[in-house]
Amino acid sequence: MIRATGIITLGAALLLAGCGGGSAPPTPAAVSPTPAPSVAPASVFTRPAAEALTSADVQSIITRAAAEASARGLPAVIAVVDRVGNVLAVYRMAGARATATTRANANGANIDAQGVTVPAELAAIAKAITGAYLSSGGNAFSTRTASMIVQPHFPPSARTVGLESGPLYGVQFSQLPCSDLVTRFGVGSPFIGPKRSPLGLAADPGGFPLYKNGVAVGGVGIMADGDYGFDAEVTDTDVDAEEHIALAATTGFEAPASIRAERISVDGTLLRYSDAVAAGLRSNPAAAPSFASLTGALVAVAGFNAASIAAGTAYGSEASGVRAATAAEFNHPDAFVLSDGSGANRYPVRAASDAGDVAQPLTAAEARAILEEAFAIMARARAQIRQPLDSRAQVSISLVDTRGVALGLVRSPDAPIFGIDVSLQKARTAAFFSNARAAAELGAVVTAAGAPDANVRDFVTKTNAFFGSAGFLTGQVGVSNRAIGNIARPYFPDGEAGRPPGALSRDINGWSPFSTGLQSALILQNLVQVLGGGDPRQCTFLPNTPGGQNRLANGIQIFPGAVPVYRGNVLVGAIGVSGDGIDQDDMISFLGTSNAGLRLGGSIGLPPASIRSDQVEVPLTTGTKVRLRFVGCPFAPFLDTAENNVCHAR
Repeated sequence: MIRATGIITLGAALLLAGCGGGSAPPTPAAVSPTPAPSVAPASVFTRPAAEALTSADVQSIITRAAAEASARGLPAVIAVVDRVGNVLAVYRMAGARATATTRANANGANIDAQGVTVPAELAAIAKAITGAYLSSGGNAFSTRTASMIVQPHFPPSARTVGLESGPLYGVQFSQLPCSDLVTRFGVGSPFIGPKRSPLGLAADPGGFPLYKNGVAVGGVGIMADGDYGFDAEVTDTDVDAEEHIALAATTGFEAPASIRAERISVDGTLLRYSDAVAAGLRSNPAAAPSFASLTGALVAVAGFNAASIAAGTAYGSEASGVRAATAAEFNHPDAFVLSDGSGANRYPVRAASDAGDVAQPLTAAEARAILEEAFAIMARARAQIRQPLDSRAQVSISLVDTRGVALGLVRSPDAPIFGIDVSLQKARTAAFFSNARAAAELGAVVTAAGAPDANVRDFVTKTNAFFGSAGFLTGQVGVSNRAIGNIARPYFPDGEAGRPPGALSRDINGWSPFSTGLQSALILQNLVQVLGGGDPRQCTFLPNTPGGQNRLANGIQIFPGAVPVYRGNVLVGAIGVSGDGIDQDDMISFLGTSNAGLRLGGSIGLPPASIRSDQVEVPLTTGTKVRLRFVGCPFAPFLDTAENNVCHAR
């Protein structure tokens, strides 16, 4: 609990425990400062080859899907996207259902986005984007994979009640259509990405990545049965018509077998890629009819595509919006940045904007040091979710000030696209919940009618009751994303069935991938605006800062990979990392910030150990107490040394 009038007062016996909670270690030894690099960094990554879907490729994908759908008597809506989310075509077969409905709550008390009916085209696009965005040259994930990693127990099954939640719990609320990071169809350069998803990421089977000559080039999504749901039981094998239709569509554009999800393990559990297999297809993809012979039609989806077929853009090109950085933009030959399609870096390294709130805001030199040191850690780190084994981790890294303004965004060449938006979400989340204004701004959220939004405000009351004081939301704790994840699960401690929910979560009886708690409550109104034809450029109704910035403009994220940045005991920003295993993301953010502080002589760095979230104790009804976490770092994390316990005593 937060004690002593809301301020954590802990003795020397409660010094930072390694990387996050647990018993207290001995007093750490002094660490020698790490000087700035004396030589230019060497390239260690291979850039993906320049491949892209042609218009003929898109036609072929559609015809193969349509043939399988016809063979099953289940007309479908078929969407195809490129790697950065440009919607290349949406095809509606004659007789296809017009709508899809997000899976309703079992007790009928639908909350947030449960039981919402949307155009079927939006669901198909979201599935296609999920397949494209979660995948890379080192891993191929599907919407079935997504379903497995976003649920309250991992792996999700009636047999696994009591296990912790999925490693990417909450990632479905990313790539949101209201986000200020994602790009819009028809706005600016036409094909820069990453493009927004109409429904975030999908957990409904029927979405796969597409590969060309072994290179990730996009995704395909199928909506046919009207149920936009998820698979709650991973131990059986589903016979899912939408997944078979999508599998047929990938013929000739399949993910390499060596990198599919079933070759990748998390915590000793192999992930799932597809319950559909080629032997279960009812059509012969090689004998699919010509596109001209199909009886459906290409359809336009407002804000996402025209009623036509477009060729994809080669990822890594200026036109794709994700390209190699110049030497002036970032000091690493492997760095990639987001571009506006005309050569300008969308998120260049810069000084902070919050001089009115912070006495000594982050300088451009400090921002650059944090990003460079984090990138250097990533380039040494052993990947969790990539094949072959002992590949290097590949992630996106974002840095923000206390107002949520991006001070730089950089990534490795082949990091999954989803991590771009998620890294910024994570950074903003850590900065927001470490800020003294958090409670006041959550309480100031109003509805479209101008009334206080009880759906959001009630989480402030719940959080204060959960901790026994208002300290957690008033800047007295340096809060990491791992700590936010601790209290954003439907059981606290995570996974322990029968326990009450965390402070930021729904009760398990109200949970679904469409209703997680504060995360979904914050963006609901803005999502409704989008579905009504609007185009908001922020995902919450938090009051804007004096500079006009919304601190959580692309929503919050509730799984690990971000830490706040401090100058002494004053919050000055946060760093967020996403794209690999959650422990790798944590380590890169944590060590990157620590090493930057050492490099700069201690002017900035991690929050003081005494105020980190792993010093916060939460009382349970049993009378025992559980600590939150700060970060969790992997064992044997580096490819170039045998170091272990690398986050200890920082």
